[in-house]
Amino acid sequence: MQNQPRQPGQTNNNQQQMQSEQMPPAQSHGGHEMFDAHEMLTSTINVLDQYMIFRPHVNDQELLSILDRQYDYMTTQYNRMVEALSTGQKPSMSIQPYEMPASNNVTYGMKPSQPKKPSGTLSEVSEEGLSAQMQGLLKSATSMFAMGAPEVTNPVLRRVIADCIPDFIEMAYEVFLYQNRNGYYQVPQLQQADMDKLLHAFSPSRANIQQSNQGPMH
Repeated sequence: MQNQPRQPGQTNNNQQQMQSEQMPPAQSHGGHEMFDAHEMLTSTINVLDQYMIFRPHVNDQELLSILDRQYDYMTTQYNRMVEALSTGQKPSMSIQPYEMPASNNVTYGMKPSQPKKPSGTLSEVSEEGLSAQMQGLLKSATSMFAMGAPEVTNPVLRRVIADCIPDFIEMAYEVFLYQNRNGYYQVPQLQQADMDKLLHAFSPSRANIQQSNQGPMH
């Protein structure tokens, strides 16, 4: 009986199994990992492209400084991921954790503000909307990387991707602080009595899993 040609995308069930130690680092990637890595890299490109689109419309120097600093940092992140994916080895470029220069002081409470609505023209696009777009992109990237990192089998690429997550969180928080300082993102608080109830709704655990399994079997 003549063998039928395998269609593109089909898995060869008779494929020889190999340990990662027997493979070149650049080939030490699983199939599902490749799809997730491509999604994460494409997502990073989208964030960078959006930042480039936003830049000409930013008039506030503080937000412009945040945008430029984050763009440069994410570009380095992207290049490290590309290198780790293509080589399977530690990237040649080193990177420090993202640090925002501004203080992390948050203003709590609500004050009257105008109802929000979509911009009618491009000239109506403001720092409030642009910063909200930036924060939304960073939050989405954080979620995607957190979901994708556990799917990566290559240990180097896995670590490079995992290291990006706290940096995305920090960048999103930096944008939030900018919004909060300018009254774009107000933070309401609960009544003190309700706050106290929720603050003390949990107690420490003293459970010991080894001792819990030593009881009699029924």
